[in-house]
Amino acid sequence: MLIGRGPVRRAGRPGLIGAAARTAVVAGTATAVSGRVSARQQRREAEQQAYQQQAYEQQMFDQQPVVQQPQAPAQPAPAPQAPTQPAAAGGGTITDQIERLAALHAQGAISAEEFTAAKQRLLGL
Repeated sequence: MLIGRGPVRRAGRPGLIGAAARTAVVAGTATAVSGRVSARQQRREAEQQAYQQQAYEQQMFDQQPVVQQPQAPAQPAPAPQAPTQPAAAGGGTITDQIERLAALHAQGAISAEEFTAAKQRLLGL
């Protein structure tokens, strides 16, 4: 009989409760680490998917043809009349007048035939 001494402790391996506590700590740590790893992987996948979506949208935008809306004149432009005066007195050089006619033709204010006829009158042909 041992008097005055406390409980007897074994040296070496922990008891049943110590082993269970150690197992709980290891399991808790593993769960926390795997949770962080999983969250980081999900965040990386979401970022990669967002990047790929943005790249896809940019590619689709770049491939779309540029559509210009037709510009309708507010008031119908009067048909251009051939100048009866020399080109210098008619408000600019012949080149300027032909450029104005080309702009009217591009806007659809005059037809191709009207443009050609007016250009020939300006050039004296």
